[in-house]
Amino acid sequence: MAEIITVDDPDDPRLADYTGLTDVELRRRREPAEGLFIAEGEKVIRRARHAGYAMRSMLLSAKWVDVMRDVIDEVPAPVYAVTPALAERVTGYHVHRGALASMQRKTLPAAHELLAGARRIVVMEAVNDHTNIGAMLPLGQQRTAGQRVAIFEDIVDHANLGAAFRNAAALGVDAIFLTPRCADPLYRRAVKVSMGAVFHVPWTRLTSWPKDIELFRRHGFVTAALCLGEKSITIDELAARRYEKLALMLGTEGDGLSIDALRAADEWVRIPMAAGVDSLNVAAASAVAFYATRL
Repeated sequence: MAEIITVDDPDDPRLADYTGLTDVELRRRREPAEGLFIAEGEKVIRRARHAGYAMRSMLLSAKWVDVMRDVIDEVPAPVYAVTPALAERVTGYHVHRGALASMQRKTLPAAHELLAGARRIVVMEAVNDHTNIGAMLPLGQQRTAGQRVAIFEDIVDHANLGAAFRNAAALGVDAIFLTPRCADPLYRRAVKVSMGAVFHVPWTRLTSWPKDIELFRRHGFVTAALCLGEKSITIDELAARRYEKLALMLGTEGDGLSIDALRAADEWVRIPMAAGVDSLNVAAASAVAFYATRL
């Protein structure tokens, strides 16, 4: 049974895992380095546990202690009971779901391990790579327009990545591969938007992109890049070819896939659109592509 510890000091070092959760630049540097991620809300915490992630601690407001009682009784990790006001001072935002947990990351599998037996996979290239458009500042400090744009883009892209994982889980994708500069699917917002799907869809991070495309080819995959281009076939044409093994490649908002990735791909694919719309955001595009090419 976990020990419930009442904490009334926002600077208590035992709360270190939860500090500055709105500081995206800080958290995406710190969390992978320290081997942790934050699960927010009762359902996400439970799904992380059921997926085999070890719990480091929980941060709960009083009314959530009874709700999480079964978890408290089962997990030998400290539970820090705090007021909503103190939780906001520590995390930087109003924790309206009332329950946070610091979870231990797992070692990522090797790419070839995920390819064994897979037939439909996805590569997400540089989603959330804004090349440091202004460092994130602590809550309460003035932010420049450029920094506010960076924060908004981080929110959008982490949400898109989380949504893509949820789409993948729902539509039968076997594995997701992230390029070196892609966002962290275990970042709090991505986990939240995915509704815990990031815990169930196998994923790993590539180390040498786009050279890694050769690894997919060696395993028999046809690579299909979603992009606008004169030589692009439609998603329906791609689906009609019924490739036994298919790797769909999606790029970041705005810029899309890199030139090098496009050159390395076997196929270019577009989603036909009406009303003068030329593209969908990456989350919407992923849902259409996953559905159209499902087995």
